[in-house]
Amino acid sequence: MGGVTQSSPDPRRSEVLAALSLAIDLGLGQPMEHMLRSSLLALRIAGAAGVDAAGQGRIYYANLLAWIGCHADSFELAALFTDDIAFRADYYTRDQRGLPMYAGMFGHAGAGLPPLARLGQWTRFATTGNSAVRKLISSHCVSAGVLASRVGLDDGVAALLAHTFERWDGKGLPEGVNGPEIPLEMRITHLADTAEVFLRGEGLAGAVAMVRSRRGSQFDPALAELFIDQAETLTEGLLDIDCWQVALDVAPDDGTLSGVQLDSVLRAIGDFADLKSPYTAGHSRGVAVLVAHAAEEYGLPPADAVELRRAGWVHDLGRLGVSNQVWDKKEPLSRLDLERVRMHPYLGERILSRVPGLKGVAALAGSHHERLDGSGYPRGIGGTELGMKQRLLAAADAYQSSLEPRPHRPALGPTDAAARLRREVSAGRHSLEAAEAVLVAAGQQPRRQRAFPAGLTSREVEILGMLCRGMNPAEIAASLFLARKTVRNHVEHIYTKIGASNRVGATLFAMAHGLTEQGTPPR
Repeated sequence: MGGVTQSSPDPRRSEVLAALSLAIDLGLGQPMEHMLRSSLLALRIAGAAGVDAAGQGRIYYANLLAWIGCHADSFELAALFTDDIAFRADYYTRDQRGLPMYAGMFGHAGAGLPPLARLGQWTRFATTGNSAVRKLISSHCVSAGVLASRVGLDDGVAALLAHTFERWDGKGLPEGVNGPEIPLEMRITHLADTAEVFLRGEGLAGAVAMVRSRRGSQFDPALAELFIDQAETLTEGLLDIDCWQVALDVAPDDGTLSGVQLDSVLRAIGDFADLKSPYTAGHSRGVAVLVAHAAEEYGLPPADAVELRRAGWVHDLGRLGVSNQVWDKKEPLSRLDLERVRMHPYLGERILSRVPGLKGVAALAGSHHERLDGSGYPRGIGGTELGMKQRLLAAADAYQSSLEPRPHRPALGPTDAAARLRREVSAGRHSLEAAEAVLVAAGQQPRRQRAFPAGLTSREVEILGMLCRGMNPAEIAASLFLARKTVRNHVEHIYTKIGASNRVGATLFAMAHGLTEQGTPPR
């Protein structure tokens, strides 16, 4: 797995955003492809309502990422309602107004706590809960717009997301906008998002009954009537189709992402994942920088360093599928909690691997908690099954995590974090070479003078690499700004040291000793 990077097609923007929607699904307590399916339903409703192509494009992406901001408030939501994911899953089942809304909130407040502690949580929620929820929703709407812009959506889509929690009857949040003041695209999104949950869980009759009961309250009555009248046609085959492929086939304004554009989107996705908990703010960026520098220090090809940096940005995307009830726990985790934690690299890999152009990144991301001795997770692989790229990412993640606070421990300083990583190496859990490269990249270990075979110097290795690529002494001299005589002397010394008399012999020596990649040997 740690060998030569295979070329892959540049991913389409729609593919990357569809993958992001799968992560959002997990945080909503819904199965993957909920948002994809609801986007397809929204497009069918929009078509029946006569929405033009531009409007349908906004609906597609607004529906896909309507909940992109919710994970940013998971820490605060869990503090109010214990399990942020369970609360969001239950959110769909109730018309969020009056007694049903408050019953749902009180049902989640303090869930799992002893009776007296839960009573205290109820009392606090009764006093401050309404204000706290309002602030959470306002924060969600702001962060949703920012995140949508950062993954490349236009301002029109980002503006729509400010109305995610508004209602037709004006009893929504944060502004209490009502009726046609809510953009049509978001009114359709409201309807499709909830109808998909009921269609999947209770069938067509259940979805129709839900829409009928919320007509004129949560939903635009005209759109509700349209859905009720044409429900069978609008939902035909929706539960049976390949939502991933169909959604990509109808994606509007699509294009490929490469280079800086792809980096920008993946960096934003990493930031999005890190918002899941305040303890991880900036974590993915730190890992990405560290592992890319470590790859360069170790001598991996530039393409591998790029792939590792991208994997560093998105390696924790699967954290969205685990409740903050687990992530933010100060006491020791239960066996069930540990099982949930151990699944998050797998979830991230599964999400990212849906994008053909990110399969290499996905495989790396899924292995960031594997350990050399097989004690890691989720697969428990080790030894030769872990290539150098996997080893570098694991070591970079471990070191960066030590620098950050966690609910059960304070942050370590750089010296203590380095000492902790070295102890892990001594215990056989991390690769010595990978840890050394990471610590050099972090400035916690001096760069070692590399010993080259046959007593070659760094300059001679550089010239040997050029010889292997067919350059003659004159070309080498011009490239390195050296005198031709100096280069000829270097070439003579190289041939003498390695026992070769021509380019072919020199090339065979270089390949045997791993000197053909930019003149740098493996450590």
